[in-house]
Amino acid sequence: MTSGTVAVVTGAGSGIGRHVARALLRSGYRVVLAGRRAEALRETSQGARAALVVPTDVTSPDSVAALFEAVERHYGRIDLLVNNAGTFGPSGAADEISPEDWTRTVDTNLTGAFLCAHHAVRLMKRQRPRGGRIVNNGSISAHSPRPRSVAYTATKHAITGLTRSIALDGREYDIACGQIDIGNAATEMTAGIAEGAPQADGRTAPEPTFDAEHVARAILYLAELPLDTNVLFMTITATKMPFVGRG
Repeated sequence: MTSGTVAVVTGAGSGIGRHVARALLRSGYRVVLAGRRAEALRETSQGARAALVVPTDVTSPDSVAALFEAVERHYGRIDLLVNNAGTFGPSGAADEISPEDWTRTVDTNLTGAFLCAHHAVRLMKRQRPRGGRIVNNGSISAHSPRPRSVAYTATKHAITGLTRSIALDGREYDIACGQIDIGNAATEMTAGIAEGAPQADGRTAPEPTFDAEHVARAILYLAELPLDTNVLFMTITATKMPFVGRG
């Protein structure tokens, strides 16, 4: 990592985003922390001088545009975007969730990632030296759904398409794009999984989790690759979670 490398992390106020932002700060990155809650972002930053807090709603085009205007104004470039902001959305099958809940989930998980990539790619193309890296937070739901998760699962499958398209279109501009699919990292969002999660056979059963710090270390590895090298997809899960196998 070159001194002064600039990273933007969305959803940095908690969970995976907080772990990733702090790992990047410890490694010498200048980190722009984006999320809805300013106080949570400041808590993540722990007063680090290399942290820039920019409250952001990724579902709002104007808010995302303001985020990247702040990035360019303060640092003049972006080297890494970690598209992490997301929500589980409603629990239910296709006939049970409301169109409004569907739209809110798509707006956060998919459109939010697109909006951030839209501005990041524009800046990566024109900055000198040009190029950069985008890491999208997918999920193991990008491969296999949990029961009653139609909105979340659909958005995570769509993130895979976003990742592939950015990776393809970014080649000639030295823009690398990859995806990390995470299963059961221990965060506030996944706290209930250790107590009991719906299984494909109708049971509810506790599932193993793992320390989210390992996700941060994995993303740090991706971030420090040269731009002529890309990990298109990485899957990191709790070893004993019921992901591989029959439900």
